Amino acid sequence: MKTKLFSPYTVKGVTIKNRIVMSPMCMYSSDESGKVKNWHLTHYTTRAVGQVGLIMVEATAVSSEGRISPRDLGIWSDEHIDGLKNIVSLSKEHGAKVAIQLAHAGRKAELEEEILAPSAIAFDESYKTPKEMTKEDIQNKIQNFKEGARRAKAAGFDIIEIHGAHGYLINEFLSPISNKREDEYGGSAQNRYRFLKEVIEAVKEEWNGPLFVRVSAFDYLDEGLKADDYVPFAKWMKEQGVDLIDVSSGAVAPAPITAYPGYQVQFADQIKNEANIDTGAVGLITNGFQAEEILRNNRADLVFLARELLRDPYWPRTAAKELREEIQAPVQYEYGW
Repeated sequence: MKTKLFSPYTVKGVTIKNRIVMSPMCMYSSDESGKVKNWHLTHYTTRAVGQVGLIMVEATAVSSEGRISPRDLGIWSDEHIDGLKNIVSLSKEHGAKVAIQLAHAGRKAELEEEILAPSAIAFDESYKTPKEMTKEDIQNKIQNFKEGARRAKAAGFDIIEIHGAHGYLINEFLSPISNKREDEYGGSAQNRYRFLKEVIEAVKEEWNGPLFVRVSAFDYLDEGLKADDYVPFAKWMKEQGVDLIDVSSGAVAPAPITAYPGYQVQFADQIKNEANIDTGAVGLITNGFQAEEILRNNRADLVFLARELLRDPYWPRTAAKELREEIQAPVQYEYGW
């Protein structure tokens, strides 16, 4: 019987050859320009050669003050398009589909310039205090995401993911821990969702392809959000045309997290089955049996691997051997595989 892990997944006419996704991971390998460097070309193409179905490029900043660090990739200028186009074309040569994660770091940007957030509250004592965003700032950032989507389309990406997790700007609006606003962007769940809602609307003006959103479905703090709170958010996203929720957790504020194999899968499972939307599971997924169990038990639709793909760029081959599944090797590697 063919495994679920190596079965194709189709969304809005885009077919990924298997259910293995390279999770977005910051490489901190650009410079102040935010442009693609040789490292990025080597890094992403290697995983495509390794037969990963979907390569997701790291958090890519939609504005210069939205970078997590000064060495992040950017998509705030048309000058970024050509480098991103190279990642796409090289990866597609080896049969992978390619996605990009559009991001803004908000109060977690570690930069010299002024940083922005829903409220003027620092992440912790080691971070700068951000400027509370005005209505004009909010509209400018929404426009930045829209322009990022236009450039992603020009670069040839198959899928866009909006980064709404890990304590970055969109997550800061969603969580009552970091959002203390008293206007229409703060307070109720509907108000805290408003920024993401308007970002999705703006992105869709430029993009009609598959659209994912990454969320942090558990804040690990009593006053924070839990997966129960993300079920209605996910339903609203589905109504807006989002195709898949990429479910992570944590990092909106300092909190103790006990990580163990598959520790975040429960959140992907709950959102998938209670909001009736496709999900991706991420978090210490390290072997083929574990990945197959998640998919076969209908707990998620895609598995996102991060550090395991840093250790083993040919992890799909490793998993296929574990599951006794035959996969096609790159022709150049047939004698070795």
